[in-house]
Amino acid sequence: MKFGTKVIHAGIKPDQSTGAIMTPIFQTSTYVQTRPGEHLGYEYGRTQNPTRDVLQKNIAALENGNYGIAFSSGMAAMDSLMKLLEPGDEIISTNDLYGGSYRLIKTLYERYGIKSQFIDMTDLSVLEEKINDSTKMIWVETPTNPMLSIIDIERVCRIAAMHGALVCVDNTFASPYLQNPIDLGADIVHHSATKYIAGHSDVVMGLVVVKEDTLADRLYYIQNAVGAIPGPQDCFLTLRGIKTLHLRMERACDNAYKVAQFLKNHSMVGKVFYPGFSDHPNHEIAAKQMRGFGAMVSFDLVDNSVEKANKVLSNTRFFSLAESLGGVESLIGHPASMTHASIPREERLKTGLTDSLIRLSIGVEDADDLIDDLETALKS
Repeated sequence: MKFGTKVIHAGIKPDQSTGAIMTPIFQTSTYVQTRPGEHLGYEYGRTQNPTRDVLQKNIAALENGNYGIAFSSGMAAMDSLMKLLEPGDEIISTNDLYGGSYRLIKTLYERYGIKSQFIDMTDLSVLEEKINDSTKMIWVETPTNPMLSIIDIERVCRIAAMHGALVCVDNTFASPYLQNPIDLGADIVHHSATKYIAGHSDVVMGLVVVKEDTLADRLYYIQNAVGAIPGPQDCFLTLRGIKTLHLRMERACDNAYKVAQFLKNHSMVGKVFYPGFSDHPNHEIAAKQMRGFGAMVSFDLVDNSVEKANKVLSNTRFFSLAESLGGVESLIGHPASMTHASIPREERLKTGLTDSLIRLSIGVEDADDLIDDLETALKS
């Protein structure tokens, strides 16, 4: 079954009781039992929900895994993954990652004895040097947020396997349309489904996919114990969004390439960060492990002026100044003060995340209108 068919049909069947082609919203907190312990597979809404089950089967199929687990947000999903670790364990993460992920690892779980290292994973000799007997999880973002760096997932997995460490890939920026980390050896795939998967800026959702039975059982147990579950209507909306994932991603990726080319040739623009350029570091790895280069573009102005960057950020018409990404509408953001404000400035600067960096999430509008909008903003 190819991807465009999977998003419509994988794990999804017409409702047996009515024939409804769309998965119903099972808005219920509990289920009637015929006698104690005898039921139709559902006991309590925190533990199971039929709408959620369909979504979990669908995302598992899209990521070529065996088990999908839906959470109330991407951070709730990551929090449950961190609970796989014990005091004294270590997590190694890329140093260029979403600010909320850094905050969870650094300011919360370090308090509970989970050690952490944040390293440049574009050079895997650094990982080979830093990994040790305490390392139990490697947290990978690729493409990274917001510098669009590319990390070789397959090589990370080979290194991790020699040390018995789990590899979790945050696949939010790529989506399963462009990249399937489990096929490259990853143990866990993580998504903020709020972004490309749901795709319409109307849902907050996290998704995890695994292949191995024991790992799935541990995560289902953690989820049920903690209760970080999504509501059935959010599951319904995410399923609806998934049905057009391939169409949205194809258009957004095409638009991003055109926008990135425009920015690269603009006299006021300095560096443009976009893995689709042949001179982008690790471009060849992106071409090998992805089926496209994504719809995110970051750039700096030629003089790194924060004042000028603020004028660009405040003078767009079609690009909305807002947090998040991956919706049908284009967004413009300032990572230093928005999505990555929780990362200390000195740490941000080490990865190239300057105070003037601008991040774009390219939507599905007409590319010419988006380019004209940026031209007007740059002239401002």
